[in-house]
Amino acid sequence: MKAAKQIVVCACALILLCVLARFTLFNSFRDYIPLPHEGEGAAFELEGKGILELTPGARQKGYMEVRIKPLSRGETAVFLDAQHENLGALYRVGALGTVANLINGNYTGDSAVLIGLTLFYFLVSAIMLWHYFHEKGADFYSYASIYYIGFSVFALVCGLLMLHVTLQHLTNPFTYNMMMTYGTIQGASSGFMLLTAPLAVGFALALMLSNLVLLKHEKPGLGNALGLVMSVLILGGEAIAFFLGTRYISGSETEVRFANALNNSYATVFVYFECMLLGAVVCAVKASRRSVSYDKDYIIILGCAFRRDGTLPPLLRGRVDRALGFWREQRARTGKVAQLIPSGGQGADESMSEAEAMKRYLLSQGVSADAICLEDKSENTLENMLYSKRLIDQAGGGKALFSTTSYHVFRSGVWANRAGLKAEGIGSRTVWWYWPNAFIRECLGLLKFRWKQEILFLLALLLFYGSLAVIL
Repeated sequence: MKAAKQIVVCACALILLCVLARFTLFNSFRDYIPLPHEGEGAAFELEGKGILELTPGARQKGYMEVRIKPLSRGETAVFLDAQHENLGALYRVGALGTVANLINGNYTGDSAVLIGLTLFYFLVSAIMLWHYFHEKGADFYSYASIYYIGFSVFALVCGLLMLHVTLQHLTNPFTYNMMMTYGTIQGASSGFMLLTAPLAVGFALALMLSNLVLLKHEKPGLGNALGLVMSVLILGGEAIAFFLGTRYISGSETEVRFANALNNSYATVFVYFECMLLGAVVCAVKASRRSVSYDKDYIIILGCAFRRDGTLPPLLRGRVDRALGFWREQRARTGKVAQLIPSGGQGADESMSEAEAMKRYLLSQGVSADAICLEDKSENTLENMLYSKRLIDQAGGGKALFSTTSYHVFRSGVWANRAGLKAEGIGSRTVWWYWPNAFIRECLGLLKFRWKQEILFLLALLLFYGSLAVIL
């Protein structure tokens, strides 16, 4: 995937820039040691000699600024004078002359690292958004589009969090030391949940309302109650995140790190599904509103259930009317007459195939039989695309378009790509209260198809963000 390669290149370039900045702009190390009492003078004593050279600087409220020059590898403690006998700092000098304060976490070049990490998040978001908006034609119907828009938002929010952390550390490194910044870095998922909680709760409530209206018009059942289930999961998930994020954690360092790892892992799972749902919804909306060019050779009409008397219900009639409207508009604009391909087999309780029912409707609307080619063997959307492609290939190939219900356009495009059919889609309108529940169903359908890959991706995210609580 091009975006992944570009992200890796950006990461390598930023690492190189951070290394160069470390040895050009951040050779000296400035640190801040707390004073025991406000306004009281203090002298510093090094535990060991020959490891570093410490030069006291300006004294501020509660701390003193010091400049440190590394001399050799090793560790040394800095104590206040004998009167206080307080540990001021504990330093480690690394092989490359990097000085690290083991108490507050500050180290040589830490500002460069924070700036680089902030830029990385913003670049990741920019790269993903660029690819999302530049996916053309049938290439738009892919899982990559979901990732681009969903996780670009995550990267953008993380970038904003890191920008806040970086500015705080640059302007007030004593109060906002690196130990403070580590909490933000490792808790990126929790931070994203916190900042997007109002939007998530608002979406869940709107989803619940629309699903209640849906149930007034449709038969009760799990398929028509997915919106309610999802809204409860979102609200419950946010409540659990609030509980985990506000509870007081005590115990040993190991116990605290384990609790943080648990919190991070939970937030990562929630954020993963949140980003995937966001990506699927945005892609579905965009797919339903995309304009297509009037140069098509074939128009595939995706079937669904029809009435016992052979007439088309509003959902199926909407798909056929949308295809027929495009067919007529193209003929009027360009004179090109596309071949209509009603696609759908015969169910066990149906008197004819879905394709045949659609053909009869088309004939009643004045379409000649020569302009209709039936595909009456398929049993699902993927087979709609596979079998229609065979008919198109047998006829010599050409540019294809498919017509379905608006919320179903994106997932149908994904199946078309899987079938090797490069086709764009158009969608018929449906009532507002049907959309949210349909979006949830479409998102679950996309995840179900790639559940193995998605589990691996989620495990990689869990390993990364969960381990940060142990490492940092």
